[in-house]
Amino acid sequence: MVFVVRGTAHLRNKPYPMSATHLTSESAFGSDSDLAAIVATYANSADLPQAEWLTRLELRRPQTNLRSIDLWTQRAKRAMDMFCAVAMLVLLAPVMFLVAVAVRLTSPGPILFRQIRTGMNLRTSRDRRAEAADNGGHRRQTSNDRRQSTCYGRPFVLYKFRTMRIDAEKNGAQFATKGDPRVTSIGRFLRKTRLDELPQLWNVLRGEMSLVGPRPERPEFIEQLSDEVPNYLLRLGIKPGLTGLAQVLNGYDNDIAGFRRKVALDLLYLQNCCVANDLKILFRTVGVVLTGRGAL
Repeated sequence: MVFVVRGTAHLRNKPYPMSATHLTSESAFGSDSDLAAIVATYANSADLPQAEWLTRLELRRPQTNLRSIDLWTQRAKRAMDMFCAVAMLVLLAPVMFLVAVAVRLTSPGPILFRQIRTGMNLRTSRDRRAEAADNGGHRRQTSNDRRQSTCYGRPFVLYKFRTMRIDAEKNGAQFATKGDPRVTSIGRFLRKTRLDELPQLWNVLRGEMSLVGPRPERPEFIEQLSDEVPNYLLRLGIKPGLTGLAQVLNGYDNDIAGFRRKVALDLLYLQNCCVANDLKILFRTVGVVLTGRGAL
């Protein structure tokens, strides 16, 4: 499993990076130094795939979310998103047309699959009126728990080429598994080559996603994952990505151990988010696509 930090108050005077072997719950997160300790522990965990090639930023303060990333990086990242999304949509239009025809001819149902996913969250507290109701009508609280509470991200509609039968979730929402019988014949190929992800370039253009970032999760699973995986919601501080450090190194396994590794890698990326790392991740994504590594 991935180790994270517990009781970080006694670690705040120690320099970043550092290693630790204590465990924590997400509610313990409350300051930049806490996040620095968490990310440092992730980075030093023997259970994570190694990423020696990732540029490690020397920061005065940890990058906790998009707002803490310098403005130049934010603008450069958005400009790269728009340029690459437009270029890829134009250059890959013939490929997308062939995929659309293949989906139509091999299984009944729509070509595109639309699904609600959870996006970026820059809020740091729940709705005050709802909290006041829970607090007997009083708006103020004596503790700072409200300031430390975390909200789920903003939902958006994600687009993919359909890879499963139209009745795939007749028994309710469920994670995809290796060798999933719900996947169509052409769907297995699309998933292995990641061609099913190409319509998400539209999400990138709309600003709902970035080329590089954490994988967006379904709202149905967020509450369960945030309960079972420490620090899960901290990964929502940046836009979800078409690809990312976790997608390249960890693939798409959907067990709890896999989600723990994904959170570790997502926070490691957030802490070191820069254009250079985005370019490195995009370059390695090409290898993942060509080999089909990590697909479900």
